Amino acid sequence: MWLDLFSDSPEKGGSESWCQEGVPALRSAPTPWPLLGFVWTMVGDHCNLPGDRTVLSPPPKTGLSCKMVLQAVGKVLRKSKAKPNGKKPPAEEKKLYLEPEYAKSRITDFEFKDLVVLPREIDLNEWLASNTTTFFHHINLQYSTISEFCTGDTCQTMAVGNTQYYWYDERGKKTKCTAPQYVDFVMSSVQKLVTDEDVFPTKYGKEFPNSFESLVKKICRYLFHVLAHIYAAHFKETLALELHGHLNTLYTHFILFIREFNLVDSKEVTVMDDLTEVLCSGGGGGGNGNGGSGGSGGAQNHVKER
Repeated sequence: MWLDLFSDSPEKGGSESWCQEGVPALRSAPTPWPLLGFVWTMVGDHCNLPGDRTVLSPPPKTGLSCKMVLQAVGKVLRKSKAKPNGKKPPAEEKKLYLEPEYAKSRITDFEFKDLVVLPREIDLNEWLASNTTTFFHHINLQYSTISEFCTGDTCQTMAVGNTQYYWYDERGKKTKCTAPQYVDFVMSSVQKLVTDEDVFPTKYGKEFPNSFESLVKKICRYLFHVLAHIYAAHFKETLALELHGHLNTLYTHFILFIREFNLVDSKEVTVMDDLTEVLCSGGGGGGNGNGGSGGSGGAQNHVKER
């Protein structure tokens, strides 16, 4: 390809014209490195003429002019900035759950901000345990309504937008799995924890373990992944079942709860910042909108792993 740009090779008698016209222009032109090296090699070999060889007059221009070469270089540069194969990036799919007519749907107008605050004379761990167990049951129930649509064929990865989640077992082994497999891992592991008397004690006088808060954070992070997947992949089915009001209410309550006690890292929930801003800001459930900062997850143009 590069050789085609230079039909006036030294053998054809066009080298002197390059020394006079080509060099100044090529020095200021933004030329790709492979082409740049080739041009300077040609120019260097023929500009260092012996002292006894004098160019009396420039030969007639029979090949490509400097202007034509620069136009070709510009074309290459423009093409290099385009997408592979010259294809435009696919347009981002419109997020149905952000439509005002669906986002405003709730099953109650209660101020959840007041509901998540720790009551007086209630132990923090007791409050975390009670709410975490409740959220687990409600999110599990919400997912069960669309589980028949979430299969290994329809959801081959556990992904939310450009973020892909991997499951890590007890030994820390990373596993790529389908969405239904991931949700099954989440629900099974959480069920095991919330029914473990040593982790979630229910008998009077039994203490919570020292690692209890970190376990609650882990559970809430997994439950958020499930909620986010329902919105990202199965909101149409939820809408068809007329359960979007329940889903919005559950999401609002959950987000305000984890925000109140800093249970999930803000970077983790960024993928759903656009929805959080709509549901939890202003009159959307009594939230203060802090979780909406950081921009929309749809603006990301690369795949993240969690």
